[in-house]
Amino acid sequence: MSLTLYVDRARFRANQQRVLERRPGLVPVAKGNGYGVSVETLAAEAAALGVDVLAVGTYDELPAAESAFPGSLLVLTPWRPFGAADRASSDPRVIHTVSRPDDLARLLDTEPGARFVLEHVTSMLRHGMTATQLRELAEARSGSGDDGRLEGLEGVAFHLPMTGGSHLAEVRRLLTDVVAAGLPTRTVFVSHLTDDELAALARDWPDFTIRPRTGTDLWLGDREALRARATVLDVHPVDRGAVYGYRGRSAPRAGTILVVSGGTAHGIGLEAPTGAGTVRARAAALARGGLDAVGLVRSPYSIGGKPRLFAEPPHMQASMLFLPAGAPVPEIGDEVDVRVRFTATSFDRVQFS
Repeated sequence: MSLTLYVDRARFRANQQRVLERRPGLVPVAKGNGYGVSVETLAAEAAALGVDVLAVGTYDELPAAESAFPGSLLVLTPWRPFGAADRASSDPRVIHTVSRPDDLARLLDTEPGARFVLEHVTSMLRHGMTATQLRELAEARSGSGDDGRLEGLEGVAFHLPMTGGSHLAEVRRLLTDVVAAGLPTRTVFVSHLTDDELAALARDWPDFTIRPRTGTDLWLGDREALRARATVLDVHPVDRGAVYGYRGRSAPRAGTILVVSGGTAHGIGLEAPTGAGTVRARAAALARGGLDAVGLVRSPYSIGGKPRLFAEPPHMQASMLFLPAGAPVPEIGDEVDVRVRFTATSFDRVQFS
């Protein structure tokens, strides 16, 4: 009766080992819905890998990770002087991300022994200090004779874009900024670099420790290790013109209405903006819009080796599909494949085998 994620444990872990071997200093990332598997499960997997730091997305995700992972916990969302961030300041296992000079002063006033990384702004323009701010911060601490205020500094963080070609030139510029600032660290946490880019940085900057933060490649790098399946809940043969569903639609031709598990509460049928950066992507978006206008929307469910159409928009916990006459009809209780975005899907059950 569930939307279930089946995980091949051997393949899942074999991919983790491959990524770990290619990326020295790896910092696994377990955030959001835990890439479909759960933050707590990924924290346990990270512990089994033997890494010393695990990154989570927000302070609210710390409780799910801290019981399963014994090492340090790096919070990627920058510290702010309110809410869950403020409550976690005194935990010695937590490494805060600080993206504003004023926040660093507030954090250290609240908890002088806090551990933290300083985020340097990148071309992402999401969070981070400028090169000038990093330099002024280091100069102010040195000029005051209070170098102990940077005692908890664990490194500098760069959050890079996911696309746009190689980021090596940008990272080299950012590393030069770190050197010029005179900060007492040679550790850098980076995201979204390829294995070749990481190897080039390790070769060209041997006095720096490069620590790649990795989530998608680590947990979802072998997509064949994960399989989403939905349960068939009901089967209704219909003639052409038969009325069905919340909205009283009419069957376009004879066939079968299939009710399956999985709806908007799971993330089924919801779509995040993609930017449609290519001509092909834009054409696909237009085609989907045209189908939607006539009530024919392709679903992520596959039956008989073919993606099937939604009979109407997904319900909260179930979806209705239309199978044309002649298509194979599964039995109630059977499972069918579902193509999902793991980072945006909430499963009723995760089963390892």
